[in-house]
Amino acid sequence: MSCKSTHWRALLRALLPLILAGGCSGQEDNFFPGYAEADYVRLAAPVGGTLVKLHVDRGDRVARNAPAFVLESDSERAAVQEAASRVARAQAQLNNLRKGRRPDEVAAVAAQLAQAQAAHALSAASLAREKKLASARFVAPSRIDEAQAALDRDAARVRELQAQLRVARLGARSDEIAAAEKDLQAAQAQLAQVNWRLEQKVQRIPVDAEVVDVLYREGELVTAGSPVVSLLAPQYVKARFFVGEPMLGKLFLGQAVNLRCDGCGAPIAAKLSFIAREAQYTAPLIYSKENRASLVFMVEARPAPSDAARLHPGQPLEVRLGPDDRVTP
Repeated sequence: MSCKSTHWRALLRALLPLILAGGCSGQEDNFFPGYAEADYVRLAAPVGGTLVKLHVDRGDRVARNAPAFVLESDSERAAVQEAASRVARAQAQLNNLRKGRRPDEVAAVAAQLAQAQAAHALSAASLAREKKLASARFVAPSRIDEAQAALDRDAARVRELQAQLRVARLGARSDEIAAAEKDLQAAQAQLAQVNWRLEQKVQRIPVDAEVVDVLYREGELVTAGSPVVSLLAPQYVKARFFVGEPMLGKLFLGQAVNLRCDGCGAPIAAKLSFIAREAQYTAPLIYSKENRASLVFMVEARPAPSDAARLHPGQPLEVRLGPDDRVTP
């Protein structure tokens, strides 16, 4: 059995006589004994590390976004630098693929094309000259065939270099560029992950609250997810009390109640925020009409945060229904 379960049973055994005695002693049925309770904010980091700086101590009142604690982050900083380098490398590779060849490489291909065009022009002139000589019967017809072959060869060389020049001025193929873009996105995602881990090494106060407990001290190793600071915020303070089964049907969420406690001064206004669906205690008796009063149900009421500061968890309370509710004595 857990400590929390033992606490509940002991508290119910103490409160049950008071609840049941109200129906037998003629006590007003709009009065209920209870106590103050709170839901604590346990501040933890999702990553582990040695606690190097603790900015708060037990009993401090802290404001939202105030620094809470810092864990060592040497490994995370190195990981960020590595990931940033990977992003820069992937970006450079992508930029290189999107561009054509270097200007000097393009200029070299253009010069080769100019030479080929000049050779093609010379071959064309030689073919024309050979045709004139052949028509005058000064050269054999085979010379025309040789000149035509040279012209065709030079024309093919021109077309080849023209294609090379177009390729030199283009970037890489689209699928290569798409692959490089995916590599860049993966590197950027990795950088975001390590940046997030680095940011988690510094934790801040999430709400205006009071520091109830500090669970680690500087120099201790904190495992991932382990609370380091326990906070009590006024908006999470509530009154908890128990009502008998005959009274349950007369209560409703949002109903006004007044909280009274020793040394609290004026009554504290609150509203019902929770009504249990199941009985918290059941007597070992048959559910006859005479024994229904032995069933009690847990009810919670929340005061305004400004008034909740007057309450302390565990403090005994008297809960009375407000004057404007729908319950009749």
